[in-house]
Amino acid sequence: MNRSVMAEDKGMLFIFAKTDRYDFRMKNTLIPLDMLRIDENGIIVHSATAQPCEADPCKIYDPGILAKYVLEINAGIAAKYGLQE
Repeated sequence: MNRSVMAEDKGMLFIFAKTDRYDFRMKNTLIPLDMLRIDENGIIVHSATAQPCEADPCKIYDPGILAKYVLEINAGIAAKYGLQE
């Protein structure tokens, strides 16, 4: 949150205790991010690019997909490295 830049080799991995639906919003996020939802087997089950929230209410990113992990990286990195469902 509140970062205007992020190195290409950096990101944030959310590790949840159980597989479930997890929604995200981009409040206080200043850069677009690729969000990769990953199942308990390490398989990418959904990918999307999320845009910064410019005003409340912020868009909620909920694809309705079950996942155990969510990886956030700079927008465009997933395509660059062929990370897809």
